[in-house]
Amino acid sequence: MRRMVDRGELVEHYATADEQGRLTGGTSLERLRTQLLLRRALPAAPSRILDVGGGAGVHAAWLAELGHSVHLVDAVPEHVEQARSAGTFTAALGDAVELAEADHSYDAVLLLGPLYHLRRRSERIQALREAHRVTRAGGVLAAAAISRYASMMDGFYRGFVADPAFVEIVVRDLETGRHDNPTRHPRYFTSSYFHTCAELRAEIAAAGYRLVDLLPVEGVLAWYPGLDEQMSDPVRRDLVLRCIERTEHDPAVTAASPHLLALASV
Repeated sequence: MRRMVDRGELVEHYATADEQGRLTGGTSLERLRTQLLLRRALPAAPSRILDVGGGAGVHAAWLAELGHSVHLVDAVPEHVEQARSAGTFTAALGDAVELAEADHSYDAVLLLGPLYHLRRRSERIQALREAHRVTRAGGVLAAAAISRYASMMDGFYRGFVADPAFVEIVVRDLETGRHDNPTRHPRYFTSSYFHTCAELRAEIAAAGYRLVDLLPVEGVLAWYPGLDEQMSDPVRRDLVLRCIERTEHDPAVTAASPHLLALASV
C-alpha cells in the first residue's frame, strides 16, 4: 500500500526544521505541558517506555532522567543520530505501522508525532494497533494529534493568511483534515492530517484501547500574542500553566489547542 505521506518529504521537512530546538527552549509551552500530562499518566519509574516517532529524543531524555528505561523509534535518520548522542536511552530507525518490538514488551507507548504524519485512517489505526500489541495488559498509551483548526488559528496569529496559497491550505484543512503544503514553504509544515476530537476518540477505540482522557496540550492560551514573554517569567509561566489546567476538561475550548493528547489504557 502506497503511503500518503512520502518518507522523502518527511525527511526533507525535518532536515530543515529544528525540531529539537523548537522543543528544548526553556519557554516551550508544548514541551512543558506534554511533560506535565505524561507525569500524571505514565506508570512510576522504573518502567519500560517506547517512544515511537520520538524525534531527536527531547521527551525520551527527560523520561530517562526520571529513571525510566526508554527506547526511541523514528523514521528520520537525522533524528535517530541526534537521539543516540544523548546517551541516556536507546534509539533506532523504525516505522510506526510495523514495529520491530515484541508483544507486550513495554509498560507505556508514546505516539507524539506519528498520528499526524499518517494521512490514511487505516494507517493511523494500524500504528495504534502496533502500539497496543507491544504494550502489556494495563499499560498506557499517550498519543498526540494536531487539531483540525490549528492552521486556521496559526495563520491568523502569524499573518500567514496574507498569502493566498496558505488560505487554500486552511480551507482544505477545515474541509478534509488533510494538510498539504504544495509550495514546500518551510513554515507551512509538511503533508499531514489534522484531527477533530471525535475522530481521535474513534481511532483510539477502533484500535482496541479504552480512552482515559482527551486533553489540550497548549490550550487556548497558545494563541495569546504575549505568550513568549509570559513564559519567560517563572511566576507568569506558572499562571499560564494553572489556567490551562483549570480549563483542560472544558470541551468548548479543547480543540482550540494546536495539539491534542489522548491518554488510553490497554
